[in-house]
Amino acid sequence: MLFSYLSHRRTCRDKQRERAERIASLKPIYHEPLTSQDKEILSRSVSSLVAAVQTSSLSPSDILVAYSKKALQAHAQTNCLTEVMIASAENWASTANRSGPLAGVPVSLKDLVSVKGWDSSMGYSALVGKPMAADGALVRLLRDAGAVPYVKTNVPMTMLSLESTNDVFGSTDNPHKKGYTSGGSSAGEAVLLALGAARLAIGTDVAGSVRAPAHFSGVYSIKSSMYRFLKQGSASSIPGQEGVPATHSPMTRTLEDLETFWRAVFQMKPWNYDYSVLRIPWRDVKLPEDRPIRWGVLWDDGVVRPSPACARALKTVTAILEKNGHEVVTLKCPSPYEGLQIASQLLLADGGKTASKNHHAFESNDAGMTSAFRGLRLPYFVIKLYAWYYRYIRRDPIYAGLIDTHYEKTIAEFYALIARREDYRSRWFKVWRDAEVEGRQGDEGVDFILTVPNSLPAVPHGGMRHGWKACGYTFLFNLLDYSAGVMPITHVDATADALPRTFRARNAIERNYYRMYDASAMEGLPIGVQIVGRRLEEERVLEGMKLIERLLREAGAGYIGLPL
Repeated sequence: MLFSYLSHRRTCRDKQRERAERIASLKPIYHEPLTSQDKEILSRSVSSLVAAVQTSSLSPSDILVAYSKKALQAHAQTNCLTEVMIASAENWASTANRSGPLAGVPVSLKDLVSVKGWDSSMGYSALVGKPMAADGALVRLLRDAGAVPYVKTNVPMTMLSLESTNDVFGSTDNPHKKGYTSGGSSAGEAVLLALGAARLAIGTDVAGSVRAPAHFSGVYSIKSSMYRFLKQGSASSIPGQEGVPATHSPMTRTLEDLETFWRAVFQMKPWNYDYSVLRIPWRDVKLPEDRPIRWGVLWDDGVVRPSPACARALKTVTAILEKNGHEVVTLKCPSPYEGLQIASQLLLADGGKTASKNHHAFESNDAGMTSAFRGLRLPYFVIKLYAWYYRYIRRDPIYAGLIDTHYEKTIAEFYALIARREDYRSRWFKVWRDAEVEGRQGDEGVDFILTVPNSLPAVPHGGMRHGWKACGYTFLFNLLDYSAGVMPITHVDATADALPRTFRARNAIERNYYRMYDASAMEGLPIGVQIVGRRLEEERVLEGMKLIERLLREAGAGYIGLPL
């Protein structure tokens, strides 16, 4: 046991030293202040950068220098980088495809994305020093498109938390407020985007892992449906887990860049790189013009109600939609709480064994996952007794219902959960076609679902001790495999978003999560909204996001972009 601990600590020190040495050994130009040319490059959209490279007015190497400088500055501020590939990226930039749809554009990668010769340790010390044998499908496509991978970024060990911390690389700070999380598990990607150190980034999402960082850090993303975006060849903390679909998804600094990125990837025909990608080209979608667009709003998931700050962002969007003639209705749908129950059981059906198999003795874990895995190791009768206590003594059926099923499943129980998931999905399918809204029957259903990405803005470090149970607003749409986007709307306002004195928590999850809500301390943190479409409707979700952004800009309302 002692040997294992010492080996773990030595591995972490060596990896952090390696990262520091890679940064220190870079050419002097990367450590110099940003020049006027660097700043001009950083201000350009992706489409502008691509056009400049294709016409030879900019070189991929010049673009790499600007973004690498900014990435090193962002890392010094937030501790967001894992693998610093800049020295190798110099060669990749010099040979980049200058006629591709992403010609010369640097792309940041979540740590699990496989790049030949580089670790994808995901914060597990046991996986340090085990470089990937080949580029994953996504990296091969990006290179052929002319893009230049240059850094990989931090994640939580297990990839199952909305906060990114691990012993190997440490904790990643929020780009807007030190001491707060930037989200998880794609935290480092969101940080680089928010600080202008990347335009294009790749994350993954199994319970909100691109959408929560986008919300907490103030950037854009669309979680893809299963089999729409490339993923083969990447590392995983739970290989083989498909009870809740986990997908790779783009993240960007602006909505314009998000559309450019999606279109560029599909221009490259991703199904030729990854056998699992459906052969569905990018479609030009137009929203209905002959009738009002109907937006179904999920105001409350029944577990943790949106904080005043997050509710205000959602109401800002619904108000601007109604003002412009759109139909906003309260969504009538199957219980989101039931979805949380199903999803949480499916994700850890193996009792957390797969996510823990590379976990060294004494290796610290995220506070939330430490609690989750500890619970999974309890004897069955203790779990049942604990659930009974919350249900009948504390009168808390919500928390009791989650505790009651928090144990390793048999194969028969797993099959039953899959059947329950499919029945739940079929009931949600009717929401789109036969939705009952505001007491009347509508045969056309809803066009979009609107809700918050999370009940709270970014929380202080360590907040996922309780916050991991409060991810229902994103986790739900992983279970349903819907396309879902997040975009920034406004910031926390200490006065407008103060918690009313009349607030009373409805259950233990809500009570513990709201202990971290402090509008004064959180002032200035970004707040987003979530726009949800049906399965495989990424194009339509993008159009919904574009509509909302346009209306907010025309009204002079909202918070669009990050002038950092």
